[in-house]
Amino acid sequence: MAKTYSDLFGEVQGSVRVMPLEELKRRFDAKDIPVLVDVREKDEVRGGFIPGAIHIPRGFLEMQVESRIPDKSQEVVVYCAGGVRSAFAAKTLADLGYTQVISVNPGFVRWKDVGYPVEEPPKLTEAQLDRYSRHLLLQEVGAQGQERLLKSRVLLLGAGGLGSPAGYYLAAAGVGTIGFVDADVVDASNLQRQIIHTTARVGQPKVDSAEVALKDLNPDVKVVKYQERLTSENIERILADGWDVIVDGCDNFPTRYLVNDASVFHKIPVIHGSIFRFDGQVTTFIPGDGPCYRCLYPEPPPPHLAPSCAEAGVLGILPGMIGILQATEAVKLLLGKGNPLNGRLLTYDSMGMTFRTLKLRRDKTCPVCGDAPTIREYIDYEGFCSGVRGH
Repeated sequence: MAKTYSDLFGEVQGSVRVMPLEELKRRFDAKDIPVLVDVREKDEVRGGFIPGAIHIPRGFLEMQVESRIPDKSQEVVVYCAGGVRSAFAAKTLADLGYTQVISVNPGFVRWKDVGYPVEEPPKLTEAQLDRYSRHLLLQEVGAQGQERLLKSRVLLLGAGGLGSPAGYYLAAAGVGTIGFVDADVVDASNLQRQIIHTTARVGQPKVDSAEVALKDLNPDVKVVKYQERLTSENIERILADGWDVIVDGCDNFPTRYLVNDASVFHKIPVIHGSIFRFDGQVTTFIPGDGPCYRCLYPEPPPPHLAPSCAEAGVLGILPGMIGILQATEAVKLLLGKGNPLNGRLLTYDSMGMTFRTLKLRRDKTCPVCGDAPTIREYIDYEGFCSGVRGH
């Protein structure tokens, strides 16, 4: 005889352990909190959830739970709105090999009604829920991470080859405020690699062109423009606007050393990228946690050994690869997830299609980040890079 829903639910109820809300609250107060899984739908969770709960909708449970909770010997407590879906979910988890599964009954509705602790998710708009839906599916991002990105501020030094892809992808990811420092105007020769600009905007300031592109891509993003060359005279004013991360797309050594020193003084992470012909490199400098740019390059190379892209040329696609790696590092830092490249230099050979990772070490004698720093203010960076020493 075919089973009815009541028959099936009765069998499930008899096969799973049940925890009353009062017991869960007692353990919550004692900070003896098990792995807590919320199996309600996304629209239900927007009204609140039990603090610390992992959200896996019931329809995705079999697909996602093993990656979210790899240890099947852990105690797992499942809840839904009223206790029905959680019972079926608990039975499914037991079938998957989880050995300590408990269903909460009644569920979240009663938990909220009696005034037990409830956490509300970030209030994203319907448009944002749609735009960032793929981020919201990621445990490492989710609604909380997306809200963090929307509140973040990233400063891009240059709206050129590296700033173009980095800025584009940071805007697409929903980084709320993006700053550009660039004194140049769009030239036709830029368009071979600087994808943020277009033929129609040749002659416009690059910061204005970048703003048009980013706002067209994502109206959530605020663009802060500095149509000026970064110098010792203006860097304090620019950094005073409060940036979480700096993406360094500079194309000259004096500015790189200036940015490095300022980042150490202000304790702002810098994601450095550079390109030359067919090769590129990326690393992340986190003040107080690893080396700085001066540890990697105590002194700049002679000018004749470091020609610019205008002098040596560059494969147009190369900045896209390096800029996207920089954007990836920035998002990881903003979310506090993953392993950034601090203490590691990632090099890319496009002709050989190879990546290498080199270890970097902090120099204890570094004049800026070492144990006894001697550079505590901005110096003459042009003179330093031309071989003229002194402040």
